[in-house]
Amino acid sequence: MPQHDPRIGEIYRHFKGNLYQITGIATHSETREKMVVYQALYGDFGTYVRPYDMFISEVDYEKYPEVTAQYRFTLVNPATLRQGSTRPVANPTPQPVSTPVAPSVTAAPKAAPTEETTATPSGEEGVYQHMIAFLDTDDFDKKYELLTEMDMMGELSNHVIDNLAAALDVVIPDGDLDSRADQLKVCVRTRARYESTRLRG
Repeated sequence: MPQHDPRIGEIYRHFKGNLYQITGIATHSETREKMVVYQALYGDFGTYVRPYDMFISEVDYEKYPEVTAQYRFTLVNPATLRQGSTRPVANPTPQPVSTPVAPSVTAAPKAAPTEETTATPSGEEGVYQHMIAFLDTDDFDKKYELLTEMDMMGELSNHVIDNLAAALDVVIPDGDLDSRADQLKVCVRTRARYESTRLRG
């Protein structure tokens, strides 16, 4: 029985151990089959697609008898990630992986391991934790603080900027990295001021 109805923005752990975020629910143009589009939260932040029914299905225990996880992908609570824990919401064990599609426009600070790799590279832990915190908070002042910290620590690659901008439903035009980082910060600061004014009103 499927564990959950995947939604855009949710984070899942594959049974092999890596984390992925849902970026879209699509329909195959020819077959009309429902598909899940999801992005790696490690390495080159590649984007993958897998049939919806397969994404929410249980692990094939005949093929992976050593796996104890119930589902191929298990929903993860972002709050546990901010605390440094990667325990899933329901099942403690991760799950299998999909066939990669062409890498997305979102993308990539560093060279990445494959989907089957079980560990997140330690050099990316900082940007990963900051991204999770940024995506999880609704407080734009907090988002701005996180963005500024990421900028100071050199974590804002073009790919990371694209990811964060997409989460805000904005587009940062191509150009110089520093300029793009500044544009994203201006966008977040503007939203923070708007929210502050709206709440006071």
